[in-house]
Amino acid sequence: MTTLLPPAIGLFDSGVGGLTVMQELMRVLPYERLIYFGDTARVPYGNKSPETVVRYSIENTICLLEKNIKLLVVACNTASAHALAKLRLLFNIPIIGVIEPGAEKAVAVSRNQHIAVLGTKGTIQSGAYQEAILKRAPNAVIFPVACPLFVPLVEEQWLHHPASALIVREYLQPLRDQEIDTLLLGCTHYPLLKTIIQQEMGDQVTLVDSASTCVEQVAQLLQQSQALATTFQGKPHYYTSDDPDKFRVLGERLFGYQLDAVEFLSPDRFI
Repeated sequence: MTTLLPPAIGLFDSGVGGLTVMQELMRVLPYERLIYFGDTARVPYGNKSPETVVRYSIENTICLLEKNIKLLVVACNTASAHALAKLRLLFNIPIIGVIEPGAEKAVAVSRNQHIAVLGTKGTIQSGAYQEAILKRAPNAVIFPVACPLFVPLVEEQWLHHPASALIVREYLQPLRDQEIDTLLLGCTHYPLLKTIIQQEMGDQVTLVDSASTCVEQVAQLLQQSQALATTFQGKPHYYTSDDPDKFRVLGERLFGYQLDAVEFLSPDRFI
């Protein structure tokens, strides 16, 4: 007989990048039970069609709902761009994406409203970040750059590889001499390349990722709905659609904390 665990906060991403949000949730909401699904068998999402990303996102949400979640965080920018509205239409739980929080923070910290956005091909082509920024700052000048190789670099742990520095330099070349003071990392994988990106852009440019602002919204929503956990609800749990050991080792190396419970969730159940 299965014991019903307390309702959890569920997160999904195409791979390990969403652990940037997971880590922030653990820090800000230490009592909450957290469940993470990394769809590593189908990573990356950024070069998939919008229709495919929507389908993956629906499937991922169903998986997490089966684990008794009370709130969903779409910890993937591409999925937030293409699937958030559809998920909110289909599922009757609070759902928070990462694009609106990221745009809000970028506008808040920018001094001259010259804002660069780095993202996957799918996120940039969707125009979701551009729209979210202009909604808050109509006079902002936005420089969107698709960086499709960044996710594979992170998933291969090439965070300090000389080739990564060359690739970052190539992608950021169009941003030179544009008077940019804020650069939004529009993918949850990208903060893991923050050191190289900052070196390339210089200290005068503020790097923004959406994890902290997204988690602030989660906390506010749970507090408003009186669903905030006040006692410890259990350790984080992780699911992956590919090799659990590979996911665990990669997650621990990238984030520096132990991933105690990682389970395989077969993609065959989606077919």
